[in-house]
Amino acid sequence: MDEEKKKQYQDYVKEVTPTHSLPLLMCKAFLTGGVICVIGQCILNYCSGPLGMDKQTAGSWCSLLLILLSVILTGCNVYPSIVKWGGAGALVPITGFANSVAAPCIEFKKEGQVFGIGCKIFTIAGPVILYGIFTSWVLGIGYWIGMMMGWIR
Repeated sequence: MDEEKKKQYQDYVKEVTPTHSLPLLMCKAFLTGGVICVIGQCILNYCSGPLGMDKQTAGSWCSLLLILLSVILTGCNVYPSIVKWGGAGALVPITGFANSVAAPCIEFKKEGQVFGIGCKIFTIAGPVILYGIFTSWVLGIGYWIGMMMGWIR
């Protein structure tokens, strides 16, 4: 009886577990990330060409506009659909980081400025910032030790 229940449970799990095609997911992520990069390149080309900005200023405007577009699409509830379809292709670029900051703001705004937005704004992005800063600090210490020991010139 116990073995029969285990078999039934395993059959149920197989039935309800979604199957994914890794090559298809990778193609969707590649396409989504590529479209975001093409949009960024168009912004760079426009800023550098007709507007006559230098490379650094054009890059700053590109980042700013991509972040703004991501936040607007998050506010209109469009970016979550892009993420659902494109996966990591939409989450990894700077637009995904902007989405991860804007989404909790929108979700928790009903709880107020302090206990809603203020407390929840970095729920997703906070660990990324924390571990990014910590990793850069560790690598900086390692670089400094390497310089002192003569391993790095």
